[in-house]
Amino acid sequence: MTTDMNHLTTAQKDMRSGYADGAPGIITSGAVWITAAMVTLNSSPKQGIWTLIIGGMFIFPLSMLLSKLLGVPGKHHQQNALAKLAMEGTIWMIMCIPLAYGLSLQRSEWFFQGMLLIIGGRYLTFASVYGLRTYWILGALLGLVSMGLFMTRSGPVPSAFAGGIIELVFGIFMFFQFKRSRD
Repeated sequence: MTTDMNHLTTAQKDMRSGYADGAPGIITSGAVWITAAMVTLNSSPKQGIWTLIIGGMFIFPLSMLLSKLLGVPGKHHQQNALAKLAMEGTIWMIMCIPLAYGLSLQRSEWFFQGMLLIIGGRYLTFASVYGLRTYWILGALLGLVSMGLFMTRSGPVPSAFAGGIIELVFGIFMFFQFKRSRD
């Protein structure tokens, strides 16, 4: 049991140091959400939806670029078993995007609210990947905000901005926490 626990904590530490606790990815995702919100505000919900979908495809490569700019390796050890969990969460998220898109055919804001739930659920798995309970808070907050936006019948613009603001705040907070833990 102790060996397995040590292996898990070693794998989590490798993920944290390789990806700065995941902060560059959260910040990049938040920036994509803000971009989608701005497109929705200045163009149309449909354009904002496609901005989030297409922009979402670039989150990982852009977060790797941001990692390099911040002096973070942006990679994990090849034998790290937690990389599989992170990839499985990504595949699950991608498989849910058609569901959120289908919701948008009824009401455009439901796409953004649905994606908040999907992404919030994905962040819950990051608590195991990184060994950080902060991801439980982030995932739960995105889910609760999504439900609140739905219940108050909020439109697509506030729904998209909510995702971006939450992720940017958490991403910046987590990056400074990461830096502080390294000093």
